[in-house]
Amino acid sequence: MPVMDGIEALQRIKETKEGIPVIMLTAYGTMESAVEAMKLGALDYISKPFDIEELKIQIKKSLDVGELKEQVSYLKEELERSTGGTIIGESLKMKEVLKVVERVANTNATILVLGESGTGKEVIANAIHYNSDRRDKPYVKVNCGAIPENLIESELFGYEKGAFTGATARKIGKFERARGGTIFLDEVGELDLAMQVKLLRVLQEKEFERVGGNEVVKIDIRVIAATNRDLLNMVQEGSFREDLYYRLNVIPMQIPPLRDRKEDIPLLIEYFLDRYGKDIGRKNMSINREAQEKLIAYKWNGNIRELENVVERMAILSQDNIIKVENLPREIVYSEIVEEEFLLPQKGICIEGLERSLILQALERTEYNQTKAAKLLGMSRHTLLYRMEKYKIEKRLHNIYNATILKY
Repeated sequence: MPVMDGIEALQRIKETKEGIPVIMLTAYGTMESAVEAMKLGALDYISKPFDIEELKIQIKKSLDVGELKEQVSYLKEELERSTGGTIIGESLKMKEVLKVVERVANTNATILVLGESGTGKEVIANAIHYNSDRRDKPYVKVNCGAIPENLIESELFGYEKGAFTGATARKIGKFERARGGTIFLDEVGELDLAMQVKLLRVLQEKEFERVGGNEVVKIDIRVIAATNRDLLNMVQEGSFREDLYYRLNVIPMQIPPLRDRKEDIPLLIEYFLDRYGKDIGRKNMSINREAQEKLIAYKWNGNIRELENVVERMAILSQDNIIKVENLPREIVYSEIVEEEFLLPQKGICIEGLERSLILQALERTEYNQTKAAKLLGMSRHTLLYRMEKYKIEKRLHNIYNATILKY
């Protein structure tokens, strides 16, 4: 190495990228140089002559260590995101939810988190676990609705070698992985009746068997379940077991939809703008008052998840750091238009005739101001002009103006 020796090369590599695994290979190995290399962060130190197969094994180990470090780094980031103050809310309803979280976190009680899709049920489950005595133990999340029915049992409880075709070794299931900690069963209402029986046994007896095995596995575990479905109604219909419902429903927590906690919307907008602004390298992003009022007035059927997606889109597409009304999606801008039910007459109706009549009414109400008329009709000015041309509706503002001049 004419430019530098191996130790200096190692130092330069570590300065460039600390996490990269390095194997030192040398013909001049001494105990002192090996110790120095390991102190500087070398993963291994091999002296010549060496066995090629041994070197291959060391390289594979080094690559595995590097991949493991990347996974640990990713999981740390995810943990910070999951636990780092993501419960945003100053509304009375959210304060009540947080009081319940505080009271139940350090108990072993089973929690049932209820709420519409996108309200933040998983965030509440995270808060319960990370504020409990089990915070340093495993926290396993399972989306019950995303696992096929024929795989759900083996995913939850694991299986023994030879239990079925392809089971070449024992596999540990989600419940066993969560031993001593917490398991979060999201979309628990999607489980079929057969799996509901097995889940009931785990909740009652704190034990199960792996698929294809006879060994009883005992577990100490805390269960948090969540659903956006009406379980009590499912019980009455016969699609959800009544005994399981009451076993899950020890501490029910109802998460309010975003439309019932509108005072939290400005805080959520600020949080998401800061988060996604940093992601795209634009700090100090904000929203003007008119645009914020539009977002507050919107119905948010998709709840916080929908709001987050909209804010991310606006942050990316806006030309500057201030979000304005023109940056909002059309469905939000025109959401305040009242939609009244229209009853179809017995004899039927001509849609084109109705549309022409409504356009004329909107134009007359706005004194042929096309922009205002388009807003009343919930369409763009360009679309209105197209419809006016289609129905041969005159752009009469000029004619009205002339008529007024002639009259006087």
